[in-house]
Amino acid sequence: MLKVEEQQPVEFSSTLIEKFDEIVKRYPAGKQKSALLPLLHLVQAEFGWTSVAAMDKVAEYLNIEPIEVYEVASFYSMYFLQPKGKYVLEVCRTGPCCLVGAEKIMDHIESKLGVKEGEVTADGLFSWRGVECLAACGFAPVLQIGPEYTFYENLTEQSVDTLIDNLRNK
Repeated sequence: MLKVEEQQPVEFSSTLIEKFDEIVKRYPAGKQKSALLPLLHLVQAEFGWTSVAAMDKVAEYLNIEPIEVYEVASFYSMYFLQPKGKYVLEVCRTGPCCLVGAEKIMDHIESKLGVKEGEVTADGLFSWRGVECLAACGFAPVLQIGPEYTFYENLTEQSVDTLIDNLRNK
């Protein structure tokens, strides 16, 4: 869900604009909207998430309507529409994982971290969310951790505790 936060001005660096220009050149004239996904990736890499203000600037750069950017950014789970923790625990929440304990793992993560899905811990280290299939049904329940997208299988409450403790101590 797209939440409209108070508009904080966003400025794109000249380096980021140069990267935008390079990507847009890959597409035929008049088809600059085709560059939208890679531009959103660059914005997220630069700012850590894709704010409404940043999406508005992307729309302005591409000469498209802001809603066209919002539609894309809110469709794909790879774009974060609100601030996130340094580590994002993404737990598969589809049927096969739920049959073997994914919901229990998500409840445990919420309890362990003290934040609800989509929130960020006070220290800024963690956020978590349920995601669609991670393609490891035979090793469920599973999660991946961004930004490196390290993958963990056959989760238990104890293995999740160890994982979170290890990340805290990095």
